[in-house]
Amino acid sequence: MRDQRAEALAQILVRYSTKVAEGDVCVIQSTTTAEPLVQAVYEEVLRAGGLPIMQVGTEGAAAAFYELASEEQLDWIPPTATWAAENADVRIAIMADANSRDLSQADPAKQSRAQRARKPLMETSMKRAAAGDYRWALTLFPTHAYAGEAGMSLAQYEDFYYAACLVNDAEPVTAWQRQSDEVNRLAEWIEGREEVHITAPGTDIKLNVGGRTFIPCTGEHNMPDGEFFTGPVEDSVEGEVAFSFPATYSGREVAGVKFRFEGGKIVDASAERGEEFLLETLDTDDGARRLGELGIGTNYGIATGTKEILLDEKIGGTVHMAIGMSYPESGGTNDSAVHWDMVCDLRQGGSIVVDGVELQRDGSFVV
Repeated sequence: MRDQRAEALAQILVRYSTKVAEGDVCVIQSTTTAEPLVQAVYEEVLRAGGLPIMQVGTEGAAAAFYELASEEQLDWIPPTATWAAENADVRIAIMADANSRDLSQADPAKQSRAQRARKPLMETSMKRAAAGDYRWALTLFPTHAYAGEAGMSLAQYEDFYYAACLVNDAEPVTAWQRQSDEVNRLAEWIEGREEVHITAPGTDIKLNVGGRTFIPCTGEHNMPDGEFFTGPVEDSVEGEVAFSFPATYSGREVAGVKFRFEGGKIVDASAERGEEFLLETLDTDDGARRLGELGIGTNYGIATGTKEILLDEKIGGTVHMAIGMSYPESGGTNDSAVHWDMVCDLRQGGSIVVDGVELQRDGSFVV
């Protein structure tokens, strides 16, 4: 018997997050590890009248690709991926790592090359989403790998994760809509302001958000959710930031990341672990050394780091900054094949000051 919480999560993803309607082409992407949730989403798309396309890979395929692929294969884009980015109405992606270290031995240069080749797919998807022609949602299926990284048993992690997604609500499809008031209020408060000054141990950074749009996030794209974000003015970032939690990208983990910005560009970068991969990623293209996103977490139901950015960037009392591509709907213009979020914890002596007014102190909003 399938976990009823997976059934409820599928309803949220299909009925609320992406609002699948009759005739919508809906791509469902995952691996075989997530079969219970993939099946639940597939059935829910059918009930909504959508036209599902399954893109389900095997566990270990990514590791084999980076081990065996030639340069030609790294650069090749499957026609099905191009078609989906250009034509699908909806994409629902479900992360489901069975081994969180599967790509730990992958060649960083190969990963960067494949990422550059796939940049047009990301650009197309972002532009269509900003124009309202494409709806997408990202979630994960609880596995032993995620539970182990979070320091929990699988049963504990399932309880934690499903609760963060609000699937236990009596009416899960409308739960996120009812939880949106505070996020919308904060996004409205900061809209139209200019300078954001963030301080924390090892962090003292200023950036300009004048003329940019803050987007409140209440479950339409990420599940679980809880943040508001924008794209900083590309040449405005000045100062230093020390990121608090390990950050994973393309299956590789780095930890103890520090950046120093001048004129909006990262001029010095280091990591206590995974520095080679970090530097290789920063050299992917010119935009990879600039910020494409500043996000402020609002989900106080997620209290501790889990080493999974989908969750960690939402933690109430943190900020996250993404190097690389901006979301067009924020007004950001940074162009890159990279979009990598990293989290800075402000709950132990941090603050956010906006145009001289304190927005947050020690992780709590004060406006």
